Amino acid sequence: MNGDFTGILPRKALPGNSGPGHQGKPSFPALIRKKRDGEKLQDEEIRHFVRAVTRGGLQEGQMGAMLMAIRLRGMDPDETLTLTREMAVSGRVLEWPDGWQRLLVDKHSTGGVGDKVSLPLAPALAACGCKVPMISGRGLGHTGGTLDKLESVPGFDVSQSPEQMRRILEQVGCCIVGQSEELVPADKVLYGLRDVTATVDSLPLITASILSKKAAEKVSALVLDVKFGSAALYTSLESARTLAQSLVSVGSRLGICTVAMLSRMDGPLGQRVGHSLEVLEALQCLEGRGPADLQQLVTTLGGSLLWQCGEAGSVGQGAARIAATLADGSALGKFQAMLQAQGVEAGLARALCTGTEEQRYQVLGRARAQEELPAAQDGTVQRVEALPIAQVLHELGAGRTWKGQPINHHVGAELLVTVGQRVAKGSPWIRIHYDTPELSNDQRRTLQGALVLGGSEPFAGPLPAGSPQPHTNAAPWTLCLRDSATRHHPSAPLPAPPPALTTGQ
Repeated sequence: MNGDFTGILPRKALPGNSGPGHQGKPSFPALIRKKRDGEKLQDEEIRHFVRAVTRGGLQEGQMGAMLMAIRLRGMDPDETLTLTREMAVSGRVLEWPDGWQRLLVDKHSTGGVGDKVSLPLAPALAACGCKVPMISGRGLGHTGGTLDKLESVPGFDVSQSPEQMRRILEQVGCCIVGQSEELVPADKVLYGLRDVTATVDSLPLITASILSKKAAEKVSALVLDVKFGSAALYTSLESARTLAQSLVSVGSRLGICTVAMLSRMDGPLGQRVGHSLEVLEALQCLEGRGPADLQQLVTTLGGSLLWQCGEAGSVGQGAARIAATLADGSALGKFQAMLQAQGVEAGLARALCTGTEEQRYQVLGRARAQEELPAAQDGTVQRVEALPIAQVLHELGAGRTWKGQPINHHVGAELLVTVGQRVAKGSPWIRIHYDTPELSNDQRRTLQGALVLGGSEPFAGPLPAGSPQPHTNAAPWTLCLRDSATRHHPSAPLPAPPPALTTGQ
């Protein structure tokens, strides 16, 4: 099976479809009650639910009730696979030239604070010759969304038809778009409801949401950045590992060469948080001068994809190729071309990608006010907690409380210190960008609680959670999960679904 999804996405070809179905369509209250009571939903029942979601045949209250029932009662692997498949085929499944198949790759993150990896990674992969049809999402909970970040660029249009996506991939090699009416419409509806029904952290819903988009993209290789820590959807390594295993298993059963890397999300990724501020930091990364943690994550994830699709002999070699595109400007050139291809006026795209930081601010705009907070005491920065920062920025307008709520792209935070740095009492450690009249005292207290200072001893950094497989350059914040036949030679067919997972520790 050389990456061709014929026979994979159609319902009859997937496991779990041979069982007895229902002669008549059950009522939706009956389906909700069945899952509420912990019973397994049959394939036809899941199909009935997804079709009704797609066609507008359900009230939001009914959809929210089903999401909560799934969140509380869970789904078994076959239910999760069926839900993923039905969501993937709820709209169009993309078609690509045969010559692209091996090079079609994508990455997805489960979400974090300051996670702007997709912005430099997609153009870096395009600069290496890959095709990246990235379907992304908006912010969920306290985590930011890739689409929200890109929409801080005036004119950037995340709504692209499949024909427009193909044209952009032909011209540029990458695009970053949202779920349209044509592409995975069921996920577009459910994704927005999860944020306002406290079901963001449901394992089967996360699995189905992520992989339905990737299956509809018809990518051959996928790397997943599964976050764990105090600011992640899953705080413990164990729960994140469970999600990673679900993603790798379902992805493999869909015929996608899938790798998951678990990475820590206790502090913000990089030094800037907030939509337009993260675009600025992504541009620094595209110039090869981004924060070390961001650069390392971009090159490691990109290196894995180059290895998975056969464009590099190892993850380390692939990471070096990604780093080279950041250093020589080719990735930045692809980003500028992507901006223009998705609606940004040529002069603005040029100013954003080649201008000074002040010129970039002129394109993106600024918040009306800024405030720097001082360190309460002398000490060495042991960590900066991401969650309190994200919560305050959410209150200031950077996040959503209800579906469709407008957000403020200019609200954000700049960290003025790094872990291990010695700071003096009274010295500024964070700068908040906001449009409200002023920060409240409660918000200041919350933010001050994010800075954790210790004594004068040197900071050694967090102990590794594990390391990737031996063929990679070990990164201290990652644990790699893959199926037992993940890597395939460029000329060989994609591997059959493996019987089990292996972990590198």
